[in-house]
Amino acid sequence: MDKLRDSLPEGTVIDCYLIMKVVASGGFSLIYLAEDEDTQDEVIIKEFLPKKLAKRGENNRVVPIDDKHQDNFNRSLRLFYQEVKVLASLRHPNIVQVRGFFLEKNTGYLVMDHERGKNLASYIKKRSGSLSTRFIMTVFPPILDALNQIHSNDLLHLDIKPSNIHLRTGGSPLLLDFGAVHELQNETNRAGRVVTTGFSPVEQYYQSGKVGPWSDVYAIGASMRACLDGKAPPSAIERHAKEKLKPASKAYRRRYPAYLLEAIDWAMEIEYEKRPQNAGEMLEALSVGIADLDTESEASEFLAPQRASS
Repeated sequence: MDKLRDSLPEGTVIDCYLIMKVVASGGFSLIYLAEDEDTQDEVIIKEFLPKKLAKRGENNRVVPIDDKHQDNFNRSLRLFYQEVKVLASLRHPNIVQVRGFFLEKNTGYLVMDHERGKNLASYIKKRSGSLSTRFIMTVFPPILDALNQIHSNDLLHLDIKPSNIHLRTGGSPLLLDFGAVHELQNETNRAGRVVTTGFSPVEQYYQSGKVGPWSDVYAIGASMRACLDGKAPPSAIERHAKEKLKPASKAYRRRYPAYLLEAIDWAMEIEYEKRPQNAGEMLEALSVGIADLDTESEASEFLAPQRASS
């Protein structure tokens, strides 16, 4: 596997952190479980290693694939640092918290708290969807509240999906991966937007698309729909060409409350003008259900103590 070939070997020490294992990989980074040798705390470390621009060189240094990629590598590393600054500026109980950042081995490392629990995408797959109203309403209002703070700071997340939502022991969710985050006022000039099939809205596919807080709202709606269907919705491009996705308010009207299904359908409108225009509006649409929630979740397995996520 590429991630194993290019990852730091277990037992490597960088700064004051002992690498324990690789837990995830993406197009721009590798994610490790590590231990702080000073405090013995377990932490998550995100190493900047864009696989199309760089590789692992001698002495575990990250180096551009060749000289012509040097400028792009440097530019991308600056964007990675931008993610660090954004995360450090956001304080919310449902946004992953930064512990530190350092430069070593010709690249950058973001250190974050390690929270025990499981990933929403894996939970959806394990349960084949059909997650309860109570579960959905335990997870998404807090995520929307966190997203509302992001939007209030004139920022966009632009990569919301179940795999970027962590389910902590006890039911409290955590929004992860701010690698695509961008300042709203600069979004129209942005190149290379991140797109995830099924969760990104149609405007995110095109450089000329009008991306805004409503784009994150679509991704929230699609993530909620995945909790019902057990899989990602069709891509927004497919839906735009020919709509085949049955509205949640029709497909699930006998199983879920109308306010929940209508909110999902509203968030997943193809035309951005027809959606909630920000996370606050979407949260308001779910307020009826929030008032009805008990303090306990009915998903006992979800609330049980978990081993460290892997």
